[in-house]
Amino acid sequence: MKLIIATPSPFARKARVALREKNVPFEEIIDVPWNKNTITKGLNPLGKIPILLEDEGQSFFDSRIIVQYLDIKFPTALMYPQNPEENLNARIIETAADGLCDAVVLNFLEHARTTDLRSQDWIDRQQRKIAEATHFLSNRLEDRLHFVGDHITIADVGGFSSLEYLDLRYPELDWRSAYPNLTRFWEHHKDRPSFLTTRPKAQIIEPLAR
Repeated sequence: MKLIIATPSPFARKARVALREKNVPFEEIIDVPWNKNTITKGLNPLGKIPILLEDEGQSFFDSRIIVQYLDIKFPTALMYPQNPEENLNARIIETAADGLCDAVVLNFLEHARTTDLRSQDWIDRQQRKIAEATHFLSNRLEDRLHFVGDHITIADVGGFSSLEYLDLRYPELDWRSAYPNLTRFWEHHKDRPSFLTTRPKAQIIEPLAR
């Protein structure tokens, strides 16, 4: 089994964490999907990572599909809870965390454009999404150490990954000062082996042309 990733990606990180939590052996292949020589072509029609390649040749793309597939094939350490209410709540948190990360990506890419091509309105819109999604995560977490139940789920993986992605792309936002409960959550989980070994690292992307 192989997983194509980008080292900064919080979406790839969800799949990377799930594989580690399930103790599934796999090979990580690093790619930069924004560059011309990306290997995503032919494997994902959307040109995005992560992409899971099964030994039999089948491929899966999109972090949610990958993690759900892993839950089906390796049901130990389920990422999506079996309880219907907990499952729904976990998906709500995952969606908010994914949306936060989408906004960070769009904001980052807009800043990668030449100055004369940047849209401040677009940047402001993404920044509002980032602020509101972070506030939403804080409200849903309350004073708990897990978003759903009392064990790690996709909600925790997504929430934690989105916070460290903010650290990578926009450390000046300082969510720790604004949200003490998210800080406690981060402190509680930061030394978990599956998180420690998947910390996001920046990659160099080719400049965006007109």
